[in-house]
Amino acid sequence: MMTKRRVVITGLGAILSTGRGKEAVWEAACAGRSGVSEITRFDSTGFPVRIASWIHDFDPAPVLAPREARRIDMYSQYALVAADEAVRDAGINAEQEDPSRLGVVVGTGIGGLETVEEQKIVLVERGPGRVSPFTVPKMMANASAGLIGIRCGFKGPNFGTVSACASATHAIGVAWLHVVSGLTDVMITGGSEATVTPLGIGSFIACRALSQRNDEPERASRPFDRDRDGFVMGEGAGMLVFEELGHATARGAHIYAEVLGFAANCDAYHITAPEPSGAGAAACMGHAMASAGVSPEDVDYINAHGTSTELNDKMETNAIKLALGDRARTVAISSTKSMIGHLLGGSGGAELVVTALTVERGVITPTINYETPDPECDLDYVPNQARETPVRVALCNSFGFGGHNATVVLGRFTG
Repeated sequence: MMTKRRVVITGLGAILSTGRGKEAVWEAACAGRSGVSEITRFDSTGFPVRIASWIHDFDPAPVLAPREARRIDMYSQYALVAADEAVRDAGINAEQEDPSRLGVVVGTGIGGLETVEEQKIVLVERGPGRVSPFTVPKMMANASAGLIGIRCGFKGPNFGTVSACASATHAIGVAWLHVVSGLTDVMITGGSEATVTPLGIGSFIACRALSQRNDEPERASRPFDRDRDGFVMGEGAGMLVFEELGHATARGAHIYAEVLGFAANCDAYHITAPEPSGAGAAACMGHAMASAGVSPEDVDYINAHGTSTELNDKMETNAIKLALGDRARTVAISSTKSMIGHLLGGSGGAELVVTALTVERGVITPTINYETPDPECDLDYVPNQARETPVRVALCNSFGFGGHNATVVLGRFTG
């Protein structure tokens, strides 16, 4: 029978459009500052969507030297920068540990898309002999996990998870299970994505999923607002260090929050659309709360998937009502995507970093651009202004194409 050990968060790292480093990201989130802007990374002339929440002037130094960076896709560069911060923040050194007890699980929805696009052009224009020998290791969806393991000397379980926009949260849940079960003592986990590319933007335009508020980039992502018209593509990474409680306290590590539970399931409904009633997502939240040993009355905050799409926001509102019952009317809910956009498979990592700081610091970050209430989205979305209030228990939701649902439960660490 599995003995359930306590798992805490001892390290955080982030690189997003709103800032580099967890403190910069947190300050921007509390201020309600948007990272959405006009795309200038490539010529978007002729694209119906010309905005994204993208990282300007990214430099992977000092984590990666220029020659090393050229051999690594952008999504893995983001992951490495965020993981480096999280590991330094936690104070973990593999040379002082049994490295076989240290693992890495990282989620991404697409992986090295920039590499795929670049090398397809090389193939067509210059022939197969000029395709880069680094193409496969750059585009692999497991590359970021492998590179983090190599850099940090973590020799335990190491792999990637791919489940569309639930990828990072699935990685986080699997990492938690590894520590809970005793398979490892420490896990680096989270997610990364870099899809602000011509094909990335073009593909989601074809899906009719993106906001076309090109003239108002900072107001384009507006989860739960009646006038939302789609999500805004985001990019970056959020990474966390999970650690067994006894291991963390023996080192004197700083503890941000406790990871209380996790659950995942599937709508089994449609490859891109969520099941409208929210029954599957509600069941996922219910199972997560049960695994954590908490009730709806214990939950003070939900970091929503909150994409700013017509279908998701109504479904998630329904799901919260089903999962929390009467508590749904009083629980605080906000969407980090209103500021950082939608990182696809990387979303859950960035959002859990924010949620962990919310639990530790007692400040709920807002849903910005909430201006006109939607009668079908009628809960408390913490509109436009951060709110100072103690948070005992928080849920963090992710839902992905394929019907994938995943929820993590965090609690304030009390010893």
